[in-house]
Amino acid sequence: MLRCHTGPACWVAFLWLVPNLVLGQNNDLIEPKDIAHLEYVTAAEMSPDGKHVAYLKSVPRRPLKDEDGSAWSELHVMNRESGSSRPFITGEVSISSPQWSPDGRSIYYTSKRAKDKTKSLYRIPIDGGESVRVLSGPTSMGGFEIASDGKHVVFLAKEEQEEEVQDLEEDGFDQEIYEEDWMPTRVWISDLVEKVDRNTKKTKPRMLDLEGSAIGASWSPNGEELMVILAPTPSVDDSYMRKRVFVVNVESGEIIRSLNNPGKLGQVSWSPDGEHLAIVSAADIHDPEEGRLMVTPVHEESGLVDLIPGLKAHVHSISWKDDSTLYWLAAEGVTSRFGTVNLGGVTTDLIGPGGDGDPVFREFTASEDQTAFAFLGSAATFPTEIFVSANANAKPQRMTDTNPWLKEKNFARQTVVTWKGEGGLELQGILIYPLNYRAGEVYPTIMYVHGGPESHESNAWLTSYSRPGQVAAGRGFAVFYPNYRGSTGRGVEFSMMGQSDAAGKEFSDLIAGVDKLIAAGITDPDTVGVTGGSYGGYASAWCSTFYSDRFAASVMFVGISDNVSKVGTTDIPDEMFLVHHRKHLWDDWDYFLESSPIRHIEKNQTPTLIMHGKEDPRVHPSQSLEFHRHLKTLNQAPVRLVLYEGEGHGNRKAAAKFDYNLRMLRWMEHFLKEKSEKSPSMRIDYREALGMPAKK
Repeated sequence: MLRCHTGPACWVAFLWLVPNLVLGQNNDLIEPKDIAHLEYVTAAEMSPDGKHVAYLKSVPRRPLKDEDGSAWSELHVMNRESGSSRPFITGEVSISSPQWSPDGRSIYYTSKRAKDKTKSLYRIPIDGGESVRVLSGPTSMGGFEIASDGKHVVFLAKEEQEEEVQDLEEDGFDQEIYEEDWMPTRVWISDLVEKVDRNTKKTKPRMLDLEGSAIGASWSPNGEELMVILAPTPSVDDSYMRKRVFVVNVESGEIIRSLNNPGKLGQVSWSPDGEHLAIVSAADIHDPEEGRLMVTPVHEESGLVDLIPGLKAHVHSISWKDDSTLYWLAAEGVTSRFGTVNLGGVTTDLIGPGGDGDPVFREFTASEDQTAFAFLGSAATFPTEIFVSANANAKPQRMTDTNPWLKEKNFARQTVVTWKGEGGLELQGILIYPLNYRAGEVYPTIMYVHGGPESHESNAWLTSYSRPGQVAAGRGFAVFYPNYRGSTGRGVEFSMMGQSDAAGKEFSDLIAGVDKLIAAGITDPDTVGVTGGSYGGYASAWCSTFYSDRFAASVMFVGISDNVSKVGTTDIPDEMFLVHHRKHLWDDWDYFLESSPIRHIEKNQTPTLIMHGKEDPRVHPSQSLEFHRHLKTLNQAPVRLVLYEGEGHGNRKAAAKFDYNLRMLRWMEHFLKEKSEKSPSMRIDYREALGMPAKK
């Protein structure tokens, strides 16, 4: 819309009805159609010699033009010195897990291409040439790793289903035996051949007889052992809470060491001499997020040692500098930190937290000799891009420009805000001011609450199909992203502060944050909206009931309304018990009921838009159905429920993302700006929103 959002409500309403006029006059504003076309760098791998970076680019499908579906994933290669990028595999492709061959002459990846029945392993030469399929497993391949000799590969895949079972399914006997008929993921080892032709003898992959379901596997430097990550079952809950690290002899397939790591698990990495394993782990089974950097000797029965026990941050990416020193990258507060630590626990900072406008890094990759680095990072004015540095002490320089058109857009100011929550706890968040903000004026404000709660918002790119960000700021909203207690980025103690207190102090932190913005003269107390997904959807439901007098609009996405039924319908009951509630339903019925938005449904005076994927296993869609039914029966404020076919815990298809973005923004404008008393039309003119001519 136009920037003059301080005019009469009827003028704002008129602008909504004629978006083509608006877009034609204000193409410097970021609009939903722009968000629908955003491209992202999603993965990067530095070549062994440090000269190139192979990376994946997510390219969304175009609503109303392409066949609907999730984004394509393309393979590109960048020259680190010149910064020039070359497209390798592009178009309607889905490339996964790029990995360099040990000699740096080829890139391996997995994909389901052409007439493939399953996802297979491919190789493409770096100096030109077509992709060649080098290996297919019994079923679609998951993760893989090439051995240092370049002649062997370890990969993950399920066993092929018995022919009799396949025949029965084709005859209609496709019933699911809930949580019993799972197929575990197995670890397979195979030879690799340099050339594949009709005379090549196919090697049959060898399956390791390991109990459990595999989640990861990695070769030791000498190729004689594997690090394998196993969970007891293929359940999501076990993949979160009970995956453990094992060292396996390649020849015999026998487990020779169990690490018994506690709780959640992140990256695991061999030291160059193969004598140590470094793991990013939870502190214990109740720790909400992996983030402690621990090491252990491989061939000694020794416990895990936390190398940086006092770190008030969460480590999420590591790489060995040498046999006794590691590089680590951590989320710290609303930014990031990069440094080294040796086996004695001595740390050195290399890249400290940045300020407003500086990039926030989330992962890195290094050359074989650890002299060249590539980082993935984003900032307030661009989503994830590649940054490189010639050595660990050099400031990373941005090398890719995936969305060059963003330079032509106007961006509102984005900055860090702090306030105190209950008990005087110091809290952080991000505020995006309204575009063309004028001191002394108050503005409608949208509070976006992150999910988890074991996650956090960084002072980086904050605009997506579900995050209002710069789109809302361009329409005259202040947008507030609070990191309430229980968020990550500030160490274990802070991330555990919300446990066994659902909707308690963690959500009072949200109100304290809004009060800070009101006291600062930025936020109009009568026009505050709230939105978020998952746990943020839970907060949105809580704010439209328990705190309904504080919020004039709410958009709840895949959110929780009833904790009593939620713990019995989710696919993560163990995580809910171990790192959220710390009690079972039968231990304290009143706790689960009182922390449920439906318990406070009669307080609702807030117009509430509810949106949910119909195939969501994490927060069952019945949570939204139940909430909608009660609100509709009470009829104290407008309510609408939108269900997305084929979507789960968050939308992945282009049309569903675009629809969500439009509905969320319209709901906020309708009730916070126009201050309407009735719901907007249930229909949306997508062609108009895309700037396309109307159908004749």
